[in-house]
Amino acid sequence: MCADEYDRENLGETLRSIAREVGESIERLAGQADVDEFAGYVGVDPERAREWVESTASWLGAQLEHLGDEMATRAEQAPDHGPRAHARRETQPVDEDPLRGAAPHPLDLPTEEQGLALAALESGRWTVEPGSHQLVGDADSGPHGDALGLVRELRARDWITAEGRLTLAGRSALGRWLDAAESR
Repeated sequence: MCADEYDRENLGETLRSIAREVGESIERLAGQADVDEFAGYVGVDPERAREWVESTASWLGAQLEHLGDEMATRAEQAPDHGPRAHARRETQPVDEDPLRGAAPHPLDLPTEEQGLALAALESGRWTVEPGSHQLVGDADSGPHGDALGLVRELRARDWITAEGRLTLAGRSALGRWLDAAESR
């Protein structure tokens, strides 16, 4: 193994390690956060808030690990790391988005509750009450449970606007959820 190959593998493993450590740090910090106090402050169920924080930290950790693997693979496959190669790479156009792997996995689906809410908002059966961030529907088909938390989840994923209309990402999520429901 030549020195260049060793350096590339070493750099790749270092990048993987950094990404893994950052992801683990985020998960540890999420476990130490005082979610109960924050949940009480904003008026959501502390258990649901804890689940959301843990889920988000876990997802972010996985995305960072994937990004580390992607960066390491690119570093290991790079033909040359010398100063002249660096100057050449700076003048060449970049064909790929280096953060494309940080996006949610294409198979991510809205939960049953999220999918139902997206469908009801799209059809107009439910709306988001202006200024309150609450879902509103009729007595028979209206939202049940933690409607405030549900609106926050949909907004956090950029699936709905502040007014409760579906975004392009929200329509796509609804489509994935409907496709999955049809195949069950």
